[in-house]
Amino acid sequence: MKLYAPWEKAFKKVSTPFEHFLHAQTTTGIVLMFMTVLALILANSPLAEAYAYFFHTEIALNIGDWTLSHTIHHWINDGLMAIFFFLIGLEIKREILAGELSNIKVAILPILAAIGGMVFPALIFFSINAGTDGANGWGVPMATDIAFAISALVLLGKRVPIALVTFLVALAIVDDLGAVLVIAVFYTDQIHLLPLAIAGMSFLVLVALNRFGIHAVFPYFAVSIFMWFFMLESGVHATIAGVIGALAIPSKPKQAPLSLVKHIKRLLGEYEKYPLCVDHGMHEKQKAILANITDRISDTGTPAGRLECGLHLPIALIIIPLFALANAGIAIDFDLIVDTIVQPISIGIIVGLVAGKVLGIFGVVWAAVKLKIAVLPQGSSMSQIFGVSFLGGIGFTMSIFVAELAFLGNPDSIFQAKIGILTASLFAGLFGYFWLRYVAKNSNS
Repeated sequence: MKLYAPWEKAFKKVSTPFEHFLHAQTTTGIVLMFMTVLALILANSPLAEAYAYFFHTEIALNIGDWTLSHTIHHWINDGLMAIFFFLIGLEIKREILAGELSNIKVAILPILAAIGGMVFPALIFFSINAGTDGANGWGVPMATDIAFAISALVLLGKRVPIALVTFLVALAIVDDLGAVLVIAVFYTDQIHLLPLAIAGMSFLVLVALNRFGIHAVFPYFAVSIFMWFFMLESGVHATIAGVIGALAIPSKPKQAPLSLVKHIKRLLGEYEKYPLCVDHGMHEKQKAILANITDRISDTGTPAGRLECGLHLPIALIIIPLFALANAGIAIDFDLIVDTIVQPISIGIIVGLVAGKVLGIFGVVWAAVKLKIAVLPQGSSMSQIFGVSFLGGIGFTMSIFVAELAFLGNPDSIFQAKIGILTASLFAGLFGYFWLRYVAKNSNS
């Protein structure tokens, strides 16, 4: 009996190297959509007061006279989201070392498109909000939500070539890297040097663990928690510790993969020398041999690969949904919604995420192809790039995250930003999906 959701059927059409990654991203997108709707329902229901009270409840860690106290909302945004950013760091590292960004000839187009997709939205937002208190939010429309964007593309199945999927993955990874740099450089108000220096020394310890060939995950986890705390105390956003920590995780196997087959054949030969017991159980020596084989297989993997694979599910099903539930709940007064949408912050985000992303991604790709700097992804067309550029306008997770930083302490501006993000993301996602489904044709059509 086979019961597959539509997105699961779509994965049968995706090449093996991307299957796990795309499956995780699409799962995130589906759950994220559900939790966003739930947050909006709660914020506009009789439970709205209880909903807001819950996420503003203080949770404190006490050790002697020392106390670290934050609201649940803050713990999610600064604590759990550090794990999300850790995963982003692992994905960035993988793409640079062995993925689409490892070959400059292949990487040049998504890199240029990602840069255009960040610069144009920021310029459009700033031009609309220049001279106002909202100008600081120029980083909000720069971001692309990788989960939603890839979910929409994968669900199209054979209507889009696999090369276009890899193009969007690479673009979104570069976009995430840009967002991380923007948060670290421009959305840090005050820096305390001593905690920052201790965080820096913690990173050097992680690098030393890597250089000494430590492949056990726990030492990296312990030092990363230490680094996260001092990054939080330094004034630099604590989620940056997640990205930095990921860069130090070993990406090389402990044992060379080429020697794996030879060792397993030898061990299996030894395994067969021992007869089965009467009860069909294994000889103690056979158990030891199987454990040895398991260790050898584990040693040919990498800590970075295992962590990336292992973190996708909890992040998709717990962390990102909690972030959406805590941040997407907007109490909407439908009598004032039009007035809110036409505010400079909302307009800047909507125009930035929609028109800015199209100008930045499609415009830069068109120019790069015309100037023969790069070529289109295999089997794709400019019409499909146009559709993908709209999917790039789905900001959501990262855009909301940046808005919380840009307008910290200004709930009205945060409200306007979230309205703009939700409006732009909904329009960009639907338009991009339907364009690719019903209008765009691939180069072979």
